[in-house]
Amino acid sequence: MFTPKPTSRFILFTLILLLLFSFLAPSISSELDLDDEEGDDMEGLEELIALDEEDDLQQKPQGGHHEKPSEAEFVSKAQRIVLELNNDNTKRAIDGNEYVLVLGYTPWCARSAELMPKFAEAATALKELGSPLLMAKIDAERYPKVASTLEIRGFPTLLLFVNGTSQPYTGGFSAEELVIWARKKTGVPIVRISSDAEARHFLKKHSIFMVGLFEKFEGPDYEAFTKAAEMDNEIQFVETNNAETAKHLYPDFKPTSLFLGLVKSEPERYTEYEGIFSTDGILQFLDDNKFPLTTVLTELNAAKVYSNTNKLQVLIIAETDDFKKLVEPLQDVARKFKSKIMFIFVDIREENLAKPFLSMVGLEESKDSVVVSFNYSSSLKYLLESDTTPTSIKEFCSGLLSGTVSPYYKSQPIPDNKNMSILTVVGKTFDELILNSPENILLEIYTPWCITCETTSKQTEKLAKHFKGLDNLIFARIDASLNEHPKLQVDDYPTLLFYLADDKTNPIPLPTKSSTKELAALINKNLKEHSLEIRDEL
Repeated sequence: MFTPKPTSRFILFTLILLLLFSFLAPSISSELDLDDEEGDDMEGLEELIALDEEDDLQQKPQGGHHEKPSEAEFVSKAQRIVLELNNDNTKRAIDGNEYVLVLGYTPWCARSAELMPKFAEAATALKELGSPLLMAKIDAERYPKVASTLEIRGFPTLLLFVNGTSQPYTGGFSAEELVIWARKKTGVPIVRISSDAEARHFLKKHSIFMVGLFEKFEGPDYEAFTKAAEMDNEIQFVETNNAETAKHLYPDFKPTSLFLGLVKSEPERYTEYEGIFSTDGILQFLDDNKFPLTTVLTELNAAKVYSNTNKLQVLIIAETDDFKKLVEPLQDVARKFKSKIMFIFVDIREENLAKPFLSMVGLEESKDSVVVSFNYSSSLKYLLESDTTPTSIKEFCSGLLSGTVSPYYKSQPIPDNKNMSILTVVGKTFDELILNSPENILLEIYTPWCITCETTSKQTEKLAKHFKGLDNLIFARIDASLNEHPKLQVDDYPTLLFYLADDKTNPIPLPTKSSTKELAALINKNLKEHSLEIRDEL
């Protein structure tokens, strides 16, 4: 039997796993936006490679002309900071350093090519910060045995070695996110800022961070803050005991002796923490607020979005121009439901992002805006079946939370079964034709891509012909790739289920690997047990 599973629970779970795997392991990519101006982008590189430039100057003839290095040259120099591992130096590098972050790549992998410059920029920033972390990379195609020893299988792969023991990388994939994750894992979960000059420098480097003001860096409130900083892998935590510095970092700051707030580069730029200082409370606050009010799904942030499954997700899948008309009023809707619902915009033209979600509601070919919600805790999905407006989305979200919106199940249009020896069942007719029918029913469940379903379909046709004229026995089939029903939970394809007239809640599975004659005998046996007319031979 063919084993893919059509249920909503399975499809949702599989989609999450596949998308996470495709973005976390073999398809890491990112864009860097650490600084607001092009000159600031190169500032860290310039400072760090000053010694390299001095060496270059010393090698030039006295009085020779020296030109400022190009950006490409800066990047090239930054990449030298990353150690290239090989057959000879890998064991020595990992055993000889407390912390080593290894990037496994191949020259032909496009995702590796996208990540490597970010990796080099992160190495530059970490060296500037005095981090003890050694950044290293290995060409897994050139050194396959070494890569295998390090357990590098997908490309690119990031692994952190702590005293020789590896652990997977779990952070983001921009240079800024690499730096934050690396510093937290190497003993610097919090950055302490004591002056406006330090604050200005920090603001050039970070677009999102959590800032805390404490009179003294001690006590239960501070301990909760510190523990949250250690447990979180994505957000840079900042601490200060200077109110003016806190205001520089968080302009909406109001004088107080204890303060915690999140700064983002989104329209909702400043969000103050108003709960009790506890580790769980701070982490929940981050989870509720770290994303924009409406997140634009991209390949760069997909892994984060897909892994944030503790809330309802409402996806607006539409053309960019159509979404622009919604975005302003949608901000107010998103703000109202912020702690319970995550709002996501998906460009319908981005097929690799939009199509998986559209297929789950049977709207793969849709050109119109689609609003769909996924509840990952219950594996249910919901579809907004009215026009897409801010008002309808708001009502849809209220219904989701109150439980008044019914789950959505895919269904093909209702077919014409007149004069058909085998009825075609769809999601919308499953109740009528199967569960509420007074007859015994043999239901064939198949998918078009199932390689063994065709054989079973031919057997069903032979059986229908053999039992033709038996009024209390009906043959039917359903395409599980396009139709769903809460009472149809199937593990394998093809599947044959025999629904007895007097017990539709417990269908009897029939073995699909049996011959047609064996299946006929099983049908006869079940009918005979219920004192029904049968035919004994094919």
